[in-house]
Amino acid sequence: MGAETGKLAGKVALVTGASRGIGRAIALALARAGADVAVNYLANEGAASQTLEEIAKLGRTALAGKADVRDPQAVKALFAQILKEFGRVDILVNNAGVLKDAFVSFMKDEDWELVLGVSLKGAFHCIREASRIMMRQRGGRIINISSDAGLLGDAQRANYSAAKAGLIGLTKAVARELARSNVTVNAVAPGVIETDMIADITPDRREAMVKRVPLARFGKPEDVAELVVFLASDDARYITGQVLCVDGGLKM
Repeated sequence: MGAETGKLAGKVALVTGASRGIGRAIALALARAGADVAVNYLANEGAASQTLEEIAKLGRTALAGKADVRDPQAVKALFAQILKEFGRVDILVNNAGVLKDAFVSFMKDEDWELVLGVSLKGAFHCIREASRIMMRQRGGRIINISSDAGLLGDAQRANYSAAKAGLIGLTKAVARELARSNVTVNAVAPGVIETDMIADITPDRREAMVKRVPLARFGKPEDVAELVVFLASDDARYITGQVLCVDGGLKM
């Protein structure tokens, strides 16, 4: 482990889907705050390696954890790898997600199952493993990355909206279960964030989307990441079971 500095000094974090976008921003923000970070990814090894390099430049220890969070055995192996390297898990950020857009009339079963499998079932698998560790440690932080889509709905994204809404219910149930073990569980619901996911939208659609946001701009991954750092820290020790929106006032 690196030098013990920052509000998360001595902590070990796992961020799922951390190779790029919001996940990478979260991993880097946690590292800046002093945490060592396990970077979970599935396919993009090059992007994951870049995240690891950036964490190392911050003076923290990083670990690459390739795993499909839909697979309970892969998740079990991922946590075993982290425990072998670091000996503990203090922070879990369930960020992994995928989009497979279609009108509900034409949505394929496999696209429904994929999106719910990654965002919701994957989060469950990770929470199940993390909860056992955190209960023994008598403390921990679980942060689930939901979405405004889970609160407002999103056309052509019934699968994604259902997964993110389910994640909110999962957050509240687990928060109640783990509170007496000093484990807090919260959800962050980003609005429209500048990532690869929206890179290809047309200028007209971008303009229409921005008009719906009271702050009149899209968010940045760092806007989400800094809130995650707060929730992972002792500053948020009396906050649990909550959904915090990072959306420029979209859901006001």
